[in-house]
Amino acid sequence: MINVKDLTKTYDNNARGIREVSFNIEKGEIVGFLGPNGAGKTTTMRILTCFMPATSGSATIAGHDVFEESLKVRSKVGYLPETVPLYTDMQVPVYLTFVAGVKGVPWKKIKGAVGEVMEQVGLTHMAHKFIGELSKGYRQRVGLAQALINDPEVLILDEPTIGLDPQQILEIRSLIKGLAGTRTIILSSHILPEVSMVCNMVIIIDEGRIKAMDTPENLTAQLSKSNRVMARIAGQHGAILSELQKMHGVKRVDTLGIGSEGGTSKFSIEFEDASQFSHLVARLAGERKWDLYELTPMKMSLEEIFIRIVTEEEMKK
Repeated sequence: MINVKDLTKTYDNNARGIREVSFNIEKGEIVGFLGPNGAGKTTTMRILTCFMPATSGSATIAGHDVFEESLKVRSKVGYLPETVPLYTDMQVPVYLTFVAGVKGVPWKKIKGAVGEVMEQVGLTHMAHKFIGELSKGYRQRVGLAQALINDPEVLILDEPTIGLDPQQILEIRSLIKGLAGTRTIILSSHILPEVSMVCNMVIIIDEGRIKAMDTPENLTAQLSKSNRVMARIAGQHGAILSELQKMHGVKRVDTLGIGSEGGTSKFSIEFEDASQFSHLVARLAGERKWDLYELTPMKMSLEEIFIRIVTEEEMKK
């Protein structure tokens, strides 16, 4: 559905926005485009939505070349920019009617399309309101509605929950997840829970280059390598912590809880590599006659994965 190869954008001052960005997205996938501010997420999205040209590389959406067939690409894409272009002196259905006309929706179908999309994004009860009267959360819904009004095959959403309160974030996430399967979606964010809760594939970008690309589960499996375990042990907390820290191959020990669950303490134990893990803890517990109640491998969170990838790249410089 979306094919990008060696996409590069260089600005007049020779600064590079993105460098040799390549990825493929299948139909119906929700892909998280994850990176810090200034990483190149918005630049990539603007190129894919035909808002700016690339310096080199190629990109196609639904089989149409972004550079050679921009009008066909635009007809297939719904775009929610970070700052939604709304006319605050228009009522919601009037604005959506205007956008539908601009996007080439046949006149006879516009009324039905406006009603359908307003219901889809939860705006029906706001039909009498002017956009300037709406809260930030409802304005974001209007932005999502304008992206959907031409029934696009592809949705490109740039920071769709930025500036919203926690309840509004949950509502917008739910709306996006409800679109899964029927449309291909690229969702950019620097908010890590956003990507892990909504997306089934993650692209991590930093300093204009793609650093990793896979499902959240596969990224976790590849990078964590099961070198962390959680141990729940009964006994004197300080003495146990000291002994665990002295174990061969242990990189770090953190306390997760003290004296809870019947006098036990919980520890996170990280080893230098994946070959030195839980059996060493079990052996030490037997030697010290500790009561070992639990020993479980720990997975890295998406946040930890992201930080590790970016930090490792920085250290290579």
